[in-house]
Amino acid sequence: MAHPLLPPGFRFGASTASYQIEGAATEDGKGPSIWDTFSHLPGKIADGSTGDVACDHYHRLDEDLDLMQRLGLGGYRFSISWPRVMPSGSGHPNGPGLDFYERLVDGLLERDIQPMATLYHWDLPQELEDAGGWLNRDTVERFAEYAALVGERLSDRVEHWIPVNEPNVVTMMGYGNGIHAPGKALMFDALPVAHHLLLAHGRAAIALRAVGASSIGCANNHAPMWPASEDEADVGASKLFDALWNGMFSEPMLFGRYPIDLAPLVRRVIKAGDMATIRQPLDFYGVNYYNPMRIAAADEDAPMPFEPLEIVGYPTTDFGWPVVPDALREWLITLRARYRAALPPIIITESGCSYGAAPGPDGVVDDQARIDYLDAHLRAVAVAVRAGVDVRGYYTWSLMDNFEWAEGYTQRFGLVYVDYDTQARIPKKSFDWYAETIKAQPPDN
Repeated sequence: MAHPLLPPGFRFGASTASYQIEGAATEDGKGPSIWDTFSHLPGKIADGSTGDVACDHYHRLDEDLDLMQRLGLGGYRFSISWPRVMPSGSGHPNGPGLDFYERLVDGLLERDIQPMATLYHWDLPQELEDAGGWLNRDTVERFAEYAALVGERLSDRVEHWIPVNEPNVVTMMGYGNGIHAPGKALMFDALPVAHHLLLAHGRAAIALRAVGASSIGCANNHAPMWPASEDEADVGASKLFDALWNGMFSEPMLFGRYPIDLAPLVRRVIKAGDMATIRQPLDFYGVNYYNPMRIAAADEDAPMPFEPLEIVGYPTTDFGWPVVPDALREWLITLRARYRAALPPIIITESGCSYGAAPGPDGVVDDQARIDYLDAHLRAVAVAVRAGVDVRGYYTWSLMDNFEWAEGYTQRFGLVYVDYDTQARIPKKSFDWYAETIKAQPPDN
């Protein structure tokens, strides 16, 4: 079967995050993050594991860079660990931490892979959390300082910058329901976190531009919202959840305002000039896509007015997530329709699937389900592009199996199988398929 084809110049990449792969949790001056703390609490991680070692990427950098080169990646999205660079979240930088990311960036460029750096992929320095974390507006100031520091060191070599990864997931799962670090269950009282993360995005964009960064975007997790029925209550609940999950983050970034139904809930933390700070010019709009969501109205006595329901009639990944490639096309077209001229070119900054295929007797990891997933989702992007949506790249999640947050090591999203006992890297069949797909693309001229 022929490989999916995207327009000339389309960027094929892969993504990772620092806490999920690096390990070296206490080495070379690194300070503790909220995930170091949270993962060591009993009962918080499905298999009782931590990211203390993870994929040991910190010590295996060259091996992993060589894998990326073998894959033929055009771009690699990684995240910088704030507590590795600034152990307490502020003050003096940690030289060995900055040196590691400099080696990473230089190693990518030596292999003709363009770096995409995320400044915050959920590993907040614990000392800042102790002072209030993202509920504390002062954390925004510390983040702006950190962005300036990293940008000063790397902006001449990093192609794309993302200040904050998935602010909606941080808000809702870290502070809303407590499934993720720091484990606070504040429900709607978590919404100041959303505002402070958006403000941090804006302040970091300003700081990065000031030191010469040329391309700045975002990485917002998005999902089409499907009402459970045509009943007015279900439709209303799905619209409210759409505003909370999608609009709460896209509207401030692109329009400089909050969705009308949610604005009163954050009014008390907004100060003069905040919305203009959040609405920074973006060079690309990053979409992290996994699946649509089906929403029903909740019972009157429920803590939230909406209830997510299972999506039936579609295959699921080993994580139980529905596989709906056409919903990615749907979302890309919806995004363009909502924001029109305000929407910059789109990059799919994450999209992937968990399948637990392990090496067989012959040592081969046959993950045909992942090949099918990537093939269908890339074709969905191609359909959206033909419909006029300006999509410039697709970064699959993830380069390698890793620590999957509250799920520990129970879910495998990688193109590369990681044996966590030996740290052996075994490229899966999907690795070879992705490499062949990249080779099959039309030339850039």
